[in-house]
Amino acid sequence: MIIDCHGHYTTAPEAHSLWRRSQVAAFEAGEPFPAYPVISDDEIADTIERNQLRLLKERGADMTIFSPRASAMEQHVGDESVSRAWSRACNDLIARVVALFPESFLGVCQLPQSPGVEVARSVDELERCVLELGFVGLNLNPDPSGGWWNAPPLTDPSWYPLYEKMVQLDVPAMIHVSASCNTNFHTTGAYYLNADTTAFMQLLQGDLFSVFPDLRFIIPHGGGAVPYHWGRYRGLADMLGKPTLAEHLMKNVFFDTCVYHQPGIDLLFDVIDLDNILFGSEMLGAVRGVDPETGHYFDDTKSYVDALDLSDAEREQVYSGNARRVFPRLDASLLSVGTS
Repeated sequence: MIIDCHGHYTTAPEAHSLWRRSQVAAFEAGEPFPAYPVISDDEIADTIERNQLRLLKERGADMTIFSPRASAMEQHVGDESVSRAWSRACNDLIARVVALFPESFLGVCQLPQSPGVEVARSVDELERCVLELGFVGLNLNPDPSGGWWNAPPLTDPSWYPLYEKMVQLDVPAMIHVSASCNTNFHTTGAYYLNADTTAFMQLLQGDLFSVFPDLRFIIPHGGGAVPYHWGRYRGLADMLGKPTLAEHLMKNVFFDTCVYHQPGIDLLFDVIDLDNILFGSEMLGAVRGVDPETGHYFDDTKSYVDALDLSDAEREQVYSGNARRVFPRLDASLLSVGTS
């Protein structure tokens, strides 16, 4: 079985996106939010069958852990009421995709984070999504400001109420920012990778996992710059008087394979322990074209992993075993339907 740990609903029905625009416009005008539109199952199925499901089958994968479009989470837009209504609409839409295609998709939620608002106020939406909608994880934005980095680091105690709920529900978080409103940072080319690297360094500087030993984070996009500069981070851990990275972080931190060329995947697997790598493609996401050097789509990450010299057991571990371990609710769901 091949499980893609990183998929976003980037092809959501147009009515959903239009409602978002009208919601923001209503907020700015001081008016009530408009009613959410009626979107049929057929409309949702069409957007999935022509896009994510088609490519999932063409590329040889079986299941995607699916969340709302990351760049559209936009926790920096409006206020808490805007984020709460938008998050609920996005999460409900993901739940409908999962209900229509339960053998191919499992849900991950966005949170109604908002700059300056305690993250504890997002706990109820996480609980709703896991316990009522059957989601298996969440996307956690370390910078709800959209590129201004005015939130406390992920190791700050203000995050603890959310972490306590994550541990109680046994769900991991993918650390994922949204759109950049800082013109210095291109959203997918700079801000995403900046945030991945920043999150890792925040975790290195702190001692979060001594407080929450069962907390689990996926840092996407191959871990940002971290694998490429692994020696730097090992050296910094030593300078800061921390344990080795293996002891300090890597029982709790995992990277995906959203790296869009073979040398990058080769380096990821050379540097990072196999136990810490989950297959992911971010399909359809940041890069959608065909690489003229290879003839493959840039985001067809399975082709890169297939090219590695891995044993069958190692390949199975990356393609599904690690995801099932990091997402226990996913594993329980598969076991409940008899999937080995």
